[in-house]
Amino acid sequence: MTKFTQKELDELNSTINSAQDALKWASDNLHPRIAKASSFGAEDAAITDMMIKVNPEFRFFTLDTGRLPQATYDIMDDVRKKYGIKFEVLFPDTIEVQQMVHEKGMNLFYDSVENRKLCCEIRKVHPTNKMLKTLDGWITGLRRDQTSNRNEAKMFEIDTQHDDILKINPIINWTWDQVWKYIKENNVPYNKLLDKGYPSIGCEPCTRAIKDGEDLRAGRWWWENEGHKECGLHIDYKK
Repeated sequence: MTKFTQKELDELNSTINSAQDALKWASDNLHPRIAKASSFGAEDAAITDMMIKVNPEFRFFTLDTGRLPQATYDIMDDVRKKYGIKFEVLFPDTIEVQQMVHEKGMNLFYDSVENRKLCCEIRKVHPTNKMLKTLDGWITGLRRDQTSNRNEAKMFEIDTQHDDILKINPIINWTWDQVWKYIKENNVPYNKLLDKGYPSIGCEPCTRAIKDGEDLRAGRWWWENEGHKECGLHIDYKK
């Protein structure tokens, strides 16, 4: 497994400034042991298009939690057909889901923050962790201005939460407007929920359209306080 020191990443962060250059570096240095995690939001749409232009053989994986909106399945097929991508679709462990639902109910996430984190952990974090154990790095759609938990993120990071593999956030410095500018200028297919007021898209029961003036992630787990707007993939709740 390829490992990087913080000194090496500091140098990368000081010399690589564009998303395209970051993806070219990833292709040259880590392919095929690096993959893009996609939930089919606007950021994922833009990065996917950039990645295919850099390397048509780049790998992509996604989570089918069993609770996704139909529009997400639709765009998954649209993207697959347009770019010829064979998504590596991850599923949660059947026994874990069955046990959780048996003990706490189908819609347990509405009952408490702890229950919601448990559901995210079983449906999203556990299958992702298994995937990341097979990789030297992964590519995300994180942007610094999405949440307070992400405002210190770098383009290249050591992912201490996942065995110190490399985490690349190519559009970490982009704004929401920049994402949409890229999508429109490059005729990139995107999730139709984005046109219906869903700037952040997750599981169907945990995502709603936002209202005018609301934060872009206000529709995620909207019944919780602002400080809980993460599923556990990018922040370790156990710490």
